[in-house]
Amino acid sequence: MDWEVLWRKWPSITAEFFITTTSFLVFLFLDLIEVILCVFYRYVDELLEGKAAPCYCQIRTQHNGAIVECERESLLSETLFARKNIFREKGLLRFATKWEDFRTEDCGWVNQRWSDCGCESCVSWTTNDDKLRLHVVVKEAVSEEEETENVIFLHGFMSSSSFWTETIFPNISLLTNRKFRFFAVDLLGFGRSPKPRDCLYTLKDHLDMIENSTIFPSQLNSFHLVAHSMGCVLALALAARHPHAVKSITLFAPPYLAHDKEEEASLMALERLAIRRIWPPLLFGSAVMSWYEHLGRCVCFVVCRNHKIWEGILKLITGRRNLDFKIMDMTRHTHHSAWHTMHNVICGGAKFVDGYLEILKRSKVKINVIQGGRDKVVPPECSANLKKKVPDADIHIIPNADHSVIFGRENDLTRYLETIWWSWNE
Repeated sequence: MDWEVLWRKWPSITAEFFITTTSFLVFLFLDLIEVILCVFYRYVDELLEGKAAPCYCQIRTQHNGAIVECERESLLSETLFARKNIFREKGLLRFATKWEDFRTEDCGWVNQRWSDCGCESCVSWTTNDDKLRLHVVVKEAVSEEEETENVIFLHGFMSSSSFWTETIFPNISLLTNRKFRFFAVDLLGFGRSPKPRDCLYTLKDHLDMIENSTIFPSQLNSFHLVAHSMGCVLALALAARHPHAVKSITLFAPPYLAHDKEEEASLMALERLAIRRIWPPLLFGSAVMSWYEHLGRCVCFVVCRNHKIWEGILKLITGRRNLDFKIMDMTRHTHHSAWHTMHNVICGGAKFVDGYLEILKRSKVKINVIQGGRDKVVPPECSANLKKKVPDADIHIIPNADHSVIFGRENDLTRYLETIWWSWNE
């Protein structure tokens, strides 16, 4: 044994042992809190709403096939049901919950949860749910004489169209502005878009809303796609629906994990992208919000339900009339929309991505990828995996960039996007 090497490495070995051990104990405690909160929310929901809202604490295989009967149940991610919790698996919930109570014709949905924000923006969908449309920021082409090209931008998880309108849009050159028309979308359940309570936020739900809010009403016969993080899954799915209309796809930090078996892809995505560790803090927060339905609801109750109050406090402290869009975006969702989107799009979509890529390869759609070398949310290996799947894809790793790879590089990356858009027309 090389004792000198061991001596040099012992601090990192000790730190890793401490983090691993502490992570186990912390998440064991959170498992217990989650079970307690499940019982708490069940009875509080019944008290305030007349019936308990359905949750996913029951494991399918323990209920003899008695699962929630909803129209789109087959499109739900396995991760909603198969999240491990040692206390739930030992049957601690059996004394307090009955699965049959949730098998109602309307799935137990109500218009608005008592724990959600009730401001005008957050509940606007309750009075206009028959004509739901996403909030879309459209930047029209300056020239009316030339035939215009179209670009659709899709943001990542807990973000909004501001991710693009505050970074890329201001840096677009005059020449590109004359030729191109831009659509920055607030995805369903986020930003200023509707957050319907009776929606399961499946891939199909998101794709249908993007089409009905951009492609169909604007009659887009061709378009480029630009997406970040979770939006990359939706961009690939949308492109697979319209392979002959898509001219190029540019993906920033795509969460693509290679897998051998399709049925294991969703759980692998959950375990890799939301590792149950206390360090770094970003991963800890991601793990809590991804593994714990009721703990996540508590966080949203404190933060999102009171976002107007928090925004007022921050404005008072900072002395600024307008807060940074990144702060605003973090609270502009409900727990229902964020929870289901996380599992049904990021995790559930993992098993479909290979199929989407095959369709795009056959249609010879150009795929470009930009990844931060220090990304702690989406491992840089995701880009390498995509390159193996699509050898013709252009991969660019920015060494010192994190998950929000665009920030601080807005001008350079706008020029890069413009090169992609214009090269297609040459």
